[in-house]
Amino acid sequence: MTMLDEFRAAAVAAADRPFLRYFGTVLSYGEVDRLSDALAVALQDNGFGHGDRVALYLQNVPQYVIALLAAWKAGGIAVAINPMLTAGEVAKLLADATPTVLIALDELYSERLAEALAGSSVTRVLSTSALDWQTEQDTRVLPGHRLPVPDGTEDLRALIERHNGDCPDPVTVGDDDVAVLTYTSGTTGKPKGATNTHRNIATGGHTYREWFRLSDADVVLGVAPLFHVTGLTGHIACTVAAQASLVLSYRFHTEVTAELIRRHRVTFTVGAITVFIALGDSAAVEPEDLASLTKIASGGAPIAAATTERFEQRFGSYIHNVYGMTETTAPVLGVPLGSRAPVDPRTQALSVGVPMGGTRVAVLDDDGNPVPPGQLGEIAVRGPQIVPGYWRNEQATNDAIRDGWLRTGDVGYVDEDGWFYLVDRKKDVIVASGYKVWPREVEDVLYTHEAVLEAAVVGVPDPYRGETVKAFVSLRDGCAATPEELIDYCRERLAAYKYPRQVEIVDALPKTVTGKILRRELRERSG
Repeated sequence: MTMLDEFRAAAVAAADRPFLRYFGTVLSYGEVDRLSDALAVALQDNGFGHGDRVALYLQNVPQYVIALLAAWKAGGIAVAINPMLTAGEVAKLLADATPTVLIALDELYSERLAEALAGSSVTRVLSTSALDWQTEQDTRVLPGHRLPVPDGTEDLRALIERHNGDCPDPVTVGDDDVAVLTYTSGTTGKPKGATNTHRNIATGGHTYREWFRLSDADVVLGVAPLFHVTGLTGHIACTVAAQASLVLSYRFHTEVTAELIRRHRVTFTVGAITVFIALGDSAAVEPEDLASLTKIASGGAPIAAATTERFEQRFGSYIHNVYGMTETTAPVLGVPLGSRAPVDPRTQALSVGVPMGGTRVAVLDDDGNPVPPGQLGEIAVRGPQIVPGYWRNEQATNDAIRDGWLRTGDVGYVDEDGWFYLVDRKKDVIVASGYKVWPREVEDVLYTHEAVLEAAVVGVPDPYRGETVKAFVSLRDGCAATPEELIDYCRERLAAYKYPRQVEIVDALPKTVTGKILRRELRERSG
């Protein structure tokens, strides 16, 4: 079925069952069906139709799910935008996806964003508040007061109320129609939109449901960002597939998250390992707070055996490794519920698991031939959750997907028992707290500083973030800049997870004889 079919089936079978929980408000499947119907009507009344795009620039709020469903009901595609991106970064995604509608949190709708929209494909902006559909005003995470509706936008909730009870015109949506564009980046830093289809997302939801044995008795914690493929399948799709309940908390906050787990008796979540490190390291979190959380998955960054051991010793639950990419829509490798990942004897890293959900996984040499167990190669995957390609980017699609196999760019091996291990990445991508950071993007910002002559960015080990961003910089003759100044400079121009936490000023950067900067040598120098 399509994701729209999946939700409609849940809305009928579980109409009165809680679907979304958000700071004191509970929305049933039936209520979310009604709200998304109203929004779909509002979209259609303004000419939105099959294949049109609506961009979602939101945190983890009920409006994200409502808007996602409304886009599908109107026959369209949702464009997932990271709320941490700056106006300039958002403009690049809008130029690629060409949506006609933008739905944004009022606090994210800045003057700079309004200026960027002036020359874009967006003709309609709907704004919404994080304080809608909640009653508790928890200022630890939520805004302290409601902002006025920004000029040039329409209030989302008022628009929904205006069409309350209306039903959208019927549309035909197929399994292989694109449902969501989720953005990754190429080696040059240019954004690429993975075309996650309805089949891809539905497969991901059922994979989570079956792998972690979820049912309508489960409560899912939405700790991963909903714009991310983990939030899309590991929270929204799997909750719908199980007809379960999803708890949203706007953004991650250690104590708030622990309180929500305890209050709602959360049973399952999937998130970056930094989430579980934060919970484990907080003196304010007691073991009984997490007593109900017995099904845990983590992916996006390497997990050390010591990390899972410390968490299990304190809370009694084991963290199950999973592995996937934006292009796989969902994890393709995972540690089965009730099993424990073996440890790589060479690196002491945990295995990322065994194939999930009917996926085929292989380790290939440079010529595309399978290698024997224990031998390193590139991990390649094939299955119903693999995207058909990148949005309007045939070259990138052909480079990544060959003969139906997605080349992940990750180097690893499989052992004699079928357990897979990651060893290194072919590409220079940095994974900080589960987010991908491309060195070139950070370097390009550094090069705009008047004092910078050359810059190279690498990922260095970090006990909390997994990796963090470090920049090596040489300065122009007669110019001066401190590491702190350069860090601040990048912070103002990049999303919070992208700017370098460390800057080292050097006399010169190491290069090959052809002048190419040796990032590998810099990584080795940083340990």
